[in-house]
Amino acid sequence: MKMKKNISVIGCGYWGRNLVRNFHELGALRTVCDIDPEATHKMIEKYDINNSTTNFADILNDKKTEGVVIATPSELHYRIAREAIESGKDVFVEKPMALKVEEGEILNALAVKNNRILMVGHLLEYHPGILKLKEIIDAGDLGKINYIYSNRLNFGKFRTEESILWSFAPHDISVILLLLGENPTEISASGADYVSKGVMDVTVTALKFASGASAHIFVSWLHPYKEQKLIVIGDKKMAVFDDMNLKNKILVYNQKVNWKGRVPVPQKESLEEVFFSEEEPLKLECKHFIECIEKRTTPRTDGNNGLRVLRILHSFQRSLEERGRVISLGKNDNGNVFIHESSFVDPGCEIGEGTKVWHFSHLMRGAKLGKNCNIGQNVFIGENVTIGNNVKIQNNVSLYEGVNLEDDVFCGPSAVFTNIKTPRSHVSRKNEYAATTVGKGATIGANATIMCGVTIGEYAFIGAGTVVTKDVPAYALVYGVPAVIHGWVCDCGVRLEEKKDILTCPRCNLKYKKRGKNSISKINVESR
Repeated sequence: MKMKKNISVIGCGYWGRNLVRNFHELGALRTVCDIDPEATHKMIEKYDINNSTTNFADILNDKKTEGVVIATPSELHYRIAREAIESGKDVFVEKPMALKVEEGEILNALAVKNNRILMVGHLLEYHPGILKLKEIIDAGDLGKINYIYSNRLNFGKFRTEESILWSFAPHDISVILLLLGENPTEISASGADYVSKGVMDVTVTALKFASGASAHIFVSWLHPYKEQKLIVIGDKKMAVFDDMNLKNKILVYNQKVNWKGRVPVPQKESLEEVFFSEEEPLKLECKHFIECIEKRTTPRTDGNNGLRVLRILHSFQRSLEERGRVISLGKNDNGNVFIHESSFVDPGCEIGEGTKVWHFSHLMRGAKLGKNCNIGQNVFIGENVTIGNNVKIQNNVSLYEGVNLEDDVFCGPSAVFTNIKTPRSHVSRKNEYAATTVGKGATIGANATIMCGVTIGEYAFIGAGTVVTKDVPAYALVYGVPAVIHGWVCDCGVRLEEKKDILTCPRCNLKYKKRGKNSISKINVESR
């Protein structure tokens, strides 16, 4: 398969030389680049290449180069990929695509903005054996998948700039996500740094999924021999993918569990060999990149795919640094939930699609957040707090157990909700929490304090610094210490103008009628 020579490879080291070989064999290699002249010289001699450079800027300025392949140390991935995209090049960057989630998001956005292809080197997603295994799982041959575990082990090659987690685990994360077709809801990680202080040599990571499946990944470069094995446990059959086995890479075991009385009894049955094409995965991956460039199609492992893996890697890293703490990624996480790496989301917290949780916030177990919410910095959301859809909570807000915010509520900076009327440090009153409800569309001003046990009506407006000690009617404008009604507001938040018993919004012309001293209701729903 001969291609137009339009691909340049940056990085000719341990892995880069394999990429150079494959793009050369595909007839697509234009230029090689490495800061070490000896590395490029070896490629020139071996593959009779005419173009080489020690400065990647030469490649970015080369109009004949359409696609750039990045196989440099990981800390350079983001910088080079960004400059390549901004130079109008399509990019194939080895895993991980960046070392920070924010950098991955920038690369993804830049690729979309500049109509450039961004492909991430998750090699195993192109492995014919892995694709065959997915086909078996998707066909239901293994039944419901209960458990997956992966071992990626070797002796060396030791790194000093990145841990085994960042070097080996991205392969297994991407494969597990591919096979299960869902994102994890909980993760945890543990490991040890025996060779270089601060650089993990061994890690064991665990993932749990909403479907009930779970997985673990064991990676190490302190193992006496090389092992790359993936085992999938279904409730009907079990499959083993052994990439080091040259003869039988996939075996399916027809193992069963029979019950005699109330005792499970394992039953071993037949063993089945599974055959698939033996094409080199890296060549298939390189072909795919070329085809995406030629046809302007989205890569199988695009920027979104790379970002999913990067987010999980970052969560694993957090768990490692916090001594194996279990980190929740949101019960309903489908890739559209954003949780900043500095925030804590406890297991058992539900987060709706499109919701964003920003820096240094803490969401406790049992909390339920709806769709498209925006949780600012340093926000605390206690156990069993319920928050509706499209709620905006500004910085430094505390919501304690017993608080219920309905849809479209706005909480200004530093608002506080209490849940005990007579607190004492030495007296436990957890069984005395008083419920507080804030109605749909209501606004809570900055630094307001909401005493527990009250109900704030829909579209009420609580002024900045107000202390609310009793119920607030719908549409009421209240402020002061304690809160006093000073007027009425429209759905849109503008103060209503009153004439006799009819109140009119000067902005949208909605009209309301007084229903007694402390109550109004809408009398038309259309703007005039």
